[in-house]
Amino acid sequence: MAYVGDTTNPLSIVILGTCDTKLLELLYLRSRILAHAEAASITLIDVGNSPAFDPAVSIPQDALLTKYGSSPQPDLSTFHRSEAMRIMTECATACLQNLNSTAPMHGVIAIGGSGGTSLTSAAMRCALPFLIPKLIVSTVASGDTASFVGETDITLMYSIVDIAGSNSILDSVMDNAAGAIVGMAQAFRKRQLVPKQLNTANLPPGSLLKQTEKKRRRIGITMFGVTTPCVNTIRHHLTSSSAPISNKSDDFEIFIFHATGHGGRAMEGLISATPSGLDAVIDLTTSEIADEIAGGVMSAGPSRLEAAAKAGIPQVISLGACDIVNFGSRRTLPRKFVDEQRNIYEHNSSVTLVRTNKEECKQIGEFVAGKLREHCTRPELVEVVIPEGGMSAIGKKGGVYEDREADEVLFATVQEGLRGSGVRVVRDERHVNDEGFARAVAERLLRLIEKGEGNG
Repeated sequence: MAYVGDTTNPLSIVILGTCDTKLLELLYLRSRILAHAEAASITLIDVGNSPAFDPAVSIPQDALLTKYGSSPQPDLSTFHRSEAMRIMTECATACLQNLNSTAPMHGVIAIGGSGGTSLTSAAMRCALPFLIPKLIVSTVASGDTASFVGETDITLMYSIVDIAGSNSILDSVMDNAAGAIVGMAQAFRKRQLVPKQLNTANLPPGSLLKQTEKKRRRIGITMFGVTTPCVNTIRHHLTSSSAPISNKSDDFEIFIFHATGHGGRAMEGLISATPSGLDAVIDLTTSEIADEIAGGVMSAGPSRLEAAAKAGIPQVISLGACDIVNFGSRRTLPRKFVDEQRNIYEHNSSVTLVRTNKEECKQIGEFVAGKLREHCTRPELVEVVIPEGGMSAIGKKGGVYEDREADEVLFATVQEGLRGSGVRVVRDERHVNDEGFARAVAERLLRLIEKGEGNG
């Protein structure tokens, strides 16, 4: 079987690094990549603060600044370190974007301490789409890495020792990293190969080649532990033979996002991504809004709910787990919640929950209604379904977070806030994990998809 790119498209790997401080280490990494894939095409980009010279450097620092920096070319030695890093980050980002748009790129790898990791991770996050392999060997990979990874697919590998010189530990880590990026790049390249003159008519319906032959609708769903039964039912309904014939099950690819703050931001980012975006959304679990309002640790930020609304894709929104604000272990809980004698529930030793009160529920409702009113470009493709019987496994009748008065404040605020907006609000008497509620949500999305495609 012949494939486009199997002979004319060699493995292409980019190395990012500060050659003024880590040239020898970068050259060693380059040599190990070639040891694992001797035919690989390697582009070594110098993102250092001052120029370094070696024949193996493909894009020297001065060339990077000349092509992608401001004119006249800045002398980084005259800038504060933070400003110099900002300039180099912008240049590295533009360079990666250009390389990826003009020739195949199968993987990117970098090495660095805190500064190098910050610079190269920012370039990877801003320049490259999801799924292109991105790996950084870093001295700060063991700890809070949120600022480096964000909601992207960057892989961090801890260097164990400082990335300075050569020793048996560092050399082994670098060799492992070289093998890892080669393996990831090979897997990525393989997925990009397109069969030549291949007749797929007689292939089984479920085969990978058959699936890639046609467009599959990509549906994002938000989930939390306390809404998992609902999401499982929705997923089964969408991917089973019970789905309508015009939306048959093999048309759907389901992406579940854990509503931990990072999950919501990842979904919003994927909605906005091209060409890897989502075609429709069931934003069942909007609890990250409760964390944003009440100061919890799982907020997805103030722009939650905006991406899908702006994209104008079909979406069904619910209020799953909006009765919950998330914190870490009990000792990390802000004192004010204890002083206010709030309903506090220890989910486990690492997670402590606080029940949203009436004031917070009103603010959550205003947030939801405000975002949809302001950003919906196609309100006729958006529905909000309210689970009157409870928003979570612990908020239903008899649950530890049952509070019908607070719930009703939220429900009424959403309903009133969206009156006249074109967004349909539906009250359902069942609780969020009721199988009937879940199937109804799935059916609503299917109808919206048909409507959006001009069939409804």
